[in-house]
Amino acid sequence: MGPTASGKTAVALWLAERFPVEIISVDSAQVFRDMDIGTAKPDAAARRIFPHHLIDLISPEEAYSAARFRADALAAMREIAARGKTPLLVGGTMLYYKALLDGLAELPQADPAVRAAIDARAAAAGWPALHAELARVDPAAAARLHATDAQRIQRALEVFRVSGRPMSELIGEGRAQRPPWRFLSLGLRPSAREALHARIARRFDAMLLAGLEDEVSRLRGKYALSPEMPSMRCVGYRQIWEAQDGVIPRGEMRDRGIYATRQLAKRQITWMSNTLKPETFDCQDSDVCDRIGKRIGAMLSAR
Repeated sequence: MGPTASGKTAVALWLAERFPVEIISVDSAQVFRDMDIGTAKPDAAARRIFPHHLIDLISPEEAYSAARFRADALAAMREIAARGKTPLLVGGTMLYYKALLDGLAELPQADPAVRAAIDARAAAAGWPALHAELARVDPAAAARLHATDAQRIQRALEVFRVSGRPMSELIGEGRAQRPPWRFLSLGLRPSAREALHARIARRFDAMLLAGLEDEVSRLRGKYALSPEMPSMRCVGYRQIWEAQDGVIPRGEMRDRGIYATRQLAKRQITWMSNTLKPETFDCQDSDVCDRIGKRIGAMLSAR
């Protein structure tokens, strides 16, 4: 795993040349068909040589979820293992990794009426009083929250009132879904953010030269798309759509696309550091592939 432009695909292909692995994409944008340039999909030649899974699954008109990813990834992992190979999960959609590793809690959908009642109670008595109420019905959740954390207190109380069960209990059941695999989590991250920012700019410029604007035009002609759809909210696609529609000046499109990509990378690094916590390797090291290869080789030989 790693932020965008950290070199995940290059490392994955290097590993696929040397180990009995098949690659599973962990990328919420590469699931869309016909979105090739802006999602940095491996090219057709690489995919012919090295099998990739969970790429080109759905139309850009459709939506994909963490729950569907988990089901699709587990199915692919079982198939790969049945062939005597090891699944190699590669990508930067950190929510998907978390869903795979920790399972998904089946929490009830938001209920506007229940939320309004909780908000009215908070307006009258204050959030500390709601926190005290939460401590009575879900002490584990209350213990993790500050007495003025309105958003999370509201959600925990809403879950209890709608389902009749503590949210901490439901989340615990989700975590019990952890699949019966031994995982080795490896992360690519830069030792210098400035170097990653330079990579992001170079890659975005390369996408523009490769015809990203024409790709967006073709997508708009082929599919019934809108800028609110998940596919068109992907970085790069959104900024080009807005420039094509005159929402932003065309001269700002490149800089806005690069900035949005940098913000995405920042969020990905935060997820890695605070939630997933993989073993990390400096993506700027010239021997990063060798170092990761040795780590994976040691794991496979120890099985």
